[in-house]
Amino acid sequence: MAIALSVVAMVVLLALGVPFWVAMGLGTVAMLASTGALPLTLIGEALFEGVDSFALIAIPLFILTGDAMVRSGLGIKLLNFAEASFGSFRSGFGTSTVMGCGLFSCISGSDAADAAAVGRLTMDRLQQKGYPRAYACALVAAGACTGILIPPSIAYIIIGLVLGISSATLFQAAFVPGGMVLLAVMVTNAIINRLRGYEQSTARFSLSNWWHALLEARWALTIPVIILGGIYTGVFTPTESAAVAVAVAIGIGMRDRQLSIRDLPAMLGTSARVCGVILPIIAVALLFAQALTVLNVPQQFVAWVTGMGTTRVQIILLMLVIWMVAGMFMEASPNIVVLGPLLFPLAKQIGMDPIHFCIFMITTL
Repeated sequence: MAIALSVVAMVVLLALGVPFWVAMGLGTVAMLASTGALPLTLIGEALFEGVDSFALIAIPLFILTGDAMVRSGLGIKLLNFAEASFGSFRSGFGTSTVMGCGLFSCISGSDAADAAAVGRLTMDRLQQKGYPRAYACALVAAGACTGILIPPSIAYIIIGLVLGISSATLFQAAFVPGGMVLLAVMVTNAIINRLRGYEQSTARFSLSNWWHALLEARWALTIPVIILGGIYTGVFTPTESAAVAVAVAIGIGMRDRQLSIRDLPAMLGTSARVCGVILPIIAVALLFAQALTVLNVPQQFVAWVTGMGTTRVQIILLMLVIWMVAGMFMEASPNIVVLGPLLFPLAKQIGMDPIHFCIFMITTL
């Protein structure tokens, strides 16, 4: 009963416009106070320990890398290369925009950062090409969703931290599913464009233009190669790869005289503001998950579901529905922290591989 009342209190606070992390934090404190599951004096320590992780250092570093890419002009070079590769298609610039989102996903690790960066560079041109503004926004948002699917991804770092799974292993497993989702968005846009006639590209593929765009973007393309190559070969961890990517992106920008020391405070401020939104959510969500674990909620949930005689397929469909509904109301990070520990024991009960579970969850969210 105490858990149900706490969840209802969270929903009411969210409906009143209270920030998510405040609503969840107050609901969790009320749950702990009413059940006595965890001394309230330990809440501050638990919140600190939730974000006191070396792996989470990668979050501000990946955000900083994406910002450096945009400010240094490397982002537009990536988009120009994507347009040179796909611009001859009937839905050329729309396809190029989605591919640009995919390339940014290999650098920033965040869907929000992808949407902001690519949207800033492509929205006007998408409308000039004939796409309605609402559809252009939806196209960028759909393409940017690959930001949490294609490694390196902040979501994989968080779920690896919560469930005790290697982030590097998740990165290795996620590339193909992320690429499939990216391809699906491209194909969907091409079909809609053909039906509605938004963009009628008359450009022809030019090998010389493509080669020129590749040379222009070669330094920008080295950043995802460094990040993913270093992780896959085991040269460095995801956090270390993020640090290397920041150094390379800023170094290239300063070499090209697109960045200077004066730009660093603004870049650091942007990274700090984004982390100021993400980290409190992670901290209180981890506290909430810890409270559920102390109260044996995951074990009770597994016993309840399996006690109804559900099959393996039905349990997988149940998880799919839960994630889809939760994803409509919350971002991926709190969903991962709250639902991951709750549903992971259920996945193990039916023999689902932990890596498969993580990829399945993040793709659905």
